[in-house]
Amino acid sequence: LLSPYHTQCQEMESTGVGGRMVVDNKDPEKVPLKNIRNFSIIAHVDHGKSTLADRLLEITGTLTSDPSNKQVLDRLQVERERGITVKAQTASLFYRYKGEEYLLNLIDTPGHVDFSNEVSRSLAACQGVLLLVDANQGVEAQTMANFYLAFYQDLVIIPVLNKIDVKNVDVESASEQLAKLFSFNPSEILKISAKEGTGVEAVLQAVIDRVPAPEGDETAPLRALIFDSWYDRYRGPVALVYVRDGRLGMGDLITSAHSNRTYTVKSLGILRPHEQATRHLLKGQVGYLVCNMKSVSEALIGDTLYLRGQPTQPLPGFKPARPMVYAGVYPLDQSQHDALRGALEKLALNDPSVTVTLESSPALGQ
Repeated sequence: LLSPYHTQCQEMESTGVGGRMVVDNKDPEKVPLKNIRNFSIIAHVDHGKSTLADRLLEITGTLTSDPSNKQVLDRLQVERERGITVKAQTASLFYRYKGEEYLLNLIDTPGHVDFSNEVSRSLAACQGVLLLVDANQGVEAQTMANFYLAFYQDLVIIPVLNKIDVKNVDVESASEQLAKLFSFNPSEILKISAKEGTGVEAVLQAVIDRVPAPEGDETAPLRALIFDSWYDRYRGPVALVYVRDGRLGMGDLITSAHSNRTYTVKSLGILRPHEQATRHLLKGQVGYLVCNMKSVSEALIGDTLYLRGQPTQPLPGFKPARPMVYAGVYPLDQSQHDALRGALEKLALNDPSVTVTLESSPALGQ
């Protein structure tokens, strides 16, 4: 199980998948806290989340404007084959607005009900969301479910009508439905075409104007929330973290609030969406973290990290996910049992909604 982040740059160089990225290595430490925005795109499946994410990456100069730049944040093979988002992905965007530099941390989330756990985890690192609705299809089941996920977390919700370029689409009817169901003011509903790029720049500006900067204290002791993780064959567990208070730096000794184990920070940085190493992750920032964890089970989703010797109140975790699918698996060759168990442990780290229970049946010899 390879990290999708680790393999993406190799795939782009060797196959051209994902198009060309612009590498400028802007320093996130130079962006003040008041100019940081953490937001997510939530919607029903196939309402255009990944296409909108691609346009936002292009407008901010993270990607070149190239026809091959499609579903850049959909990196898993199944995502590209089926045209759906399965795994939430993160990208840090730099955008200049009204003479100031902003750091916009975008999290592209799945729309299918089977992956709703990805959405709820991602929202823990956000202060606002873009509620994207296909103007041709209108509000659907996961539109409602995702709206209430954001609503109950008290996030700023920006309504966006997509696909206004579709022939014979009734934009006004869709706008009225959105306003009626969710009590939006019709004037605050953005109307865009992510495919054509129409109105997309206004989305970025709305994020800056409407979504608040992260709260917290830059001088307080470190508190960082692990909201996602995956396994990298070369580096071991890699965690996505949201720095709620303080700062996280290279070489820091950090302690897990869950296990009380201490680790040394080996590498960290932001995702653009390629990895860009930095010296620190500051208050309000979202990035990746690699430390000397020995086991995949140590990068626990929902865990709080703090500096050794400076324990703090842990951040709220996550509700356990409700299983959608059940399967019993076993190797045809019993000598592969340990290998299968190890692979399932890594899968459970990459997607904590997966739970694995060992069963044995002497009657079947399993």
